[in-house]
Amino acid sequence: MPKMKSHTGMGKRVKVTGRGKILSEQAGKRHLLEGKPSTRTRRLTGTVEVSPADVKRIKKLLGR
Repeated sequence: MPKMKSHTGMGKRVKVTGRGKILSEQAGKRHLLEGKPSTRTRRLTGTVEVSPADVKRIKKLLGR
């Protein structure tokens, strides 16, 4: 069998910490920003831990 390849697109979207947590940018801050309140766009800055429901799927794509 050939080697498993990690999903390069997912590798660019998430970061794995030293302890194995998965961090990603928050969704909803790319477009249609004029209609969103500044308070909301400020809240969406920075990285957050991925929800537990998605962790299994993302780790599989990363080959972990």
